[in-house]
Amino acid sequence: MYELLQNVHFMKNRKIYYIITVTIIVVSLVIGGVRGFNLGIDFTGGTLLEFNMGKEVQISDVQKVLKSQDLDGSVMHAGQNNEDIIIKTGSSLNTDKRTALQKAMNEKFGIKDKALISVENIGPSVGKTLRSSAAKAVAVAVILMLIYIAIRFMIKYGIAAILALANTILIMIGFYGAFHVTINSPFIAAVLTILGYGINDTIVIFDRIRENTGGRSANKSTAGLDLLVDESIRQTVGRSIMTSMTTVAVMIPLIIICGTTIRSFILPILVGVIASTCSSIFIATSLWYDIMRATDKNSPKNRARAKEKRERQLEKEREKKEIAREKERAVKEREKQAKLAERQRRAEEKQQEAERKKKEKEAEQKKDQAGDSSADK
Repeated sequence: MYELLQNVHFMKNRKIYYIITVTIIVVSLVIGGVRGFNLGIDFTGGTLLEFNMGKEVQISDVQKVLKSQDLDGSVMHAGQNNEDIIIKTGSSLNTDKRTALQKAMNEKFGIKDKALISVENIGPSVGKTLRSSAAKAVAVAVILMLIYIAIRFMIKYGIAAILALANTILIMIGFYGAFHVTINSPFIAAVLTILGYGINDTIVIFDRIRENTGGRSANKSTAGLDLLVDESIRQTVGRSIMTSMTTVAVMIPLIIICGTTIRSFILPILVGVIASTCSSIFIATSLWYDIMRATDKNSPKNRARAKEKRERQLEKEREKKEIAREKERAVKEREKQAKLAERQRRAEEKQQEAERKKKEKEAEQKKDQAGDSSADK
């Protein structure tokens, strides 16, 4: 395996991996959203009845029976040679409705009461509690794994690993949406199982990356890091693929041989194993590499960004200084204008005072001249 991958450059093709996985997730989720996800009664609430018909019957005939009883539900084959029929109603059926439905099935297909193999009744509140508990379980698992990886490696490994796990879970959900597979409580158990399986596979690759990079920190340059990551993947990809193939080889016979209950648990694990293996090899490593590059202060791109940022800061400082100088000049100009106006005002006052004194003097002179004229007479 190592020799076959000598000429494969994983990091150079990482954008292709992103495009492929995003396309798969978006297309499958859109299909599931348009058709509607096939949520089981564990989530929606309702009644599930399984009949052993003794032979294969047409689903359309069973749906006619449901319609005659004014019931809304889905019908599917199960069991060996499709001799079993599973009816899932959208609402919980009480004893009277179940009895009426069983009687209608007996009359339509000529079966007896013992043909009803199992009855499962779940209320809507139970389904709501299950959804809440499932979300909490996944959240707790993710947080604990992030803490573990952050302690053993560093937080950047943890972020990449969690994003890769999210990619795996989205692919599983998308698969169920695209193929309209029923989502029940075994699906939640399978998701938690895959979270553990996927993180283990990812840690094996990350551990080899750490060894080959010498525990490179964020303060060191990422020059040549892509070659080291490629080498680490080549050294571990054989182990990852062989482990997954061994697991898949065990699960395929179980899906073929076992009944509906076991199959509903094995199918999501099978999809999750394949998806998590691909995510660990292609997505987790690519995300870690991009995170390291994005946080590398010594990379040419980040140096250019830092230089551009410094230039913007200097430009802002220059603009601030220029604005401050303009304000200072405006203040000085206003002060200058105020002083000039004050001098003009004082000059006008002095002139007015001088004119006033001159008039007073002229008035006194006229008065004296008038007095002298009177004395002469």
